[in-house]
Amino acid sequence: MRTMTFMVGKLALLTAFVILGAPSSGNADALKISPDDAINHVGEMATVCGRVASAKYATSTRGQPTFLNLDKPYPNQVFTAVIWGSNRAAFPYAPESLGDRRICVTGTIKIYRGKAEIMVSGPNQIQASE
Repeated sequence: MRTMTFMVGKLALLTAFVILGAPSSGNADALKISPDDAINHVGEMATVCGRVASAKYATSTRGQPTFLNLDKPYPNQVFTAVIWGSNRAAFPYAPESLGDRRICVTGTIKIYRGKAEIMVSGPNQIQASE
């Protein structure tokens, strides 16, 4: 029982760090840009900050992706953070629970069907934003 209590406490602390924006390694040098500007930085490492306008865990889609669309909701999104189902276990919280929160996502910007996106493999790529 003690081990279970310890693990729950550790998970709660980790969740707080992730959601409240604990410092993460490798993100300090990334260029900070808006979701609208991300399309102009394809191929670059950047931090894109905005409000999660729509969030969806697509359980019936191949790869079970989670989509976090910043500033504008689907289908009018300008930027999407994509978390594949195989990476969800790395998160101590459900990524779609970030809906309506301001976050920053760090990674290499790619383009998919004319929209900018960053593939997120772990919670260290997402920080809370003011």
